[in-house]
Amino acid sequence: MNWHGTHERALAAYVGFAMGDALGATVEFMTREEIAARHGEHRDMVGGGWLKLKPGQVTDDTQMCLALGNAILARGGFDRQAAADAFAAWLRGRPVDVGNAVRRGIQNFMSTGALEMAPGGTGAGNGAAVRVLPVALLHLTDDTAFEQACVAQCRLTHHHPLADAAALALGRILRLLVRGEELAACRREADALVERHPEFCFDPYPGRASGYVVDTVQTVLHHFFTIDSFESCVIRVVNRGEDADTCGALAGMLAGAREGLLALPARWLKKLDPMVWEAARRQVYGLLELARREAEAQGQPAGPRV
Repeated sequence: MNWHGTHERALAAYVGFAMGDALGATVEFMTREEIAARHGEHRDMVGGGWLKLKPGQVTDDTQMCLALGNAILARGGFDRQAAADAFAAWLRGRPVDVGNAVRRGIQNFMSTGALEMAPGGTGAGNGAAVRVLPVALLHLTDDTAFEQACVAQCRLTHHHPLADAAALALGRILRLLVRGEELAACRREADALVERHPEFCFDPYPGRASGYVVDTVQTVLHHFFTIDSFESCVIRVVNRGEDADTCGALAGMLAGAREGLLALPARWLKKLDPMVWEAARRQVYGLLELARREAEAQGQPAGPRV
């Protein structure tokens, strides 16, 4: 693996994720028509929305990613118990928003100690897919370790084959991008997801952007593969409305990893909560250092320290 540029792409993915979250939160649960009537085209971090956020403030999506990243760094690797404890502490802190499936999963752990939800039920939401970023960076070169950690973190709150498949596919695409591999390899991964689970077919684009993980992934992949500008990609996604913060976050994650830090709009970076920027910077450094050590232990060229 060529480690050159890995840190920049990883940081752009993390910050791009937070940017998409903060931008999309303003128009979450609105329709396309409502967004157009109120904002024309929603392009700037103005806050507000149903959560009445400050400009640049993020939602539960970024907060849960950071909670998982902190748990990984504290333990020096992924540990399901530590991840569950971190989510429980986050929930006790009265976050600005919590998805229903996520709340049920964390409360199930808090009341029973269970580290996995029962299969099926309402677990096909997108709340597990948004937490893929830290485990993807942690296991950047070890496919098996990534898959095991990814599914384990999913099933703390979701236990559904579509939720697992979505998180794995998005994580695999992200890992390819952060490693600097060709976009064609990312498309092959997306096509493999559709082959395994035809529900995810995004070409032609069905046009929904709800919290159902199939709708979310279709929206993210359609825009990622058809728009080659970070800013345009994220703007187009959040203007779909519905679950705009989550779709925006995941689109920002992939487009950020593809385009790099220089592609992130300065006006968005200026508005983004500075504590989120600092947390992302610290986590990327720590997660990639763990990834470098993992590669070294496997006998791979580990590259320079990040």
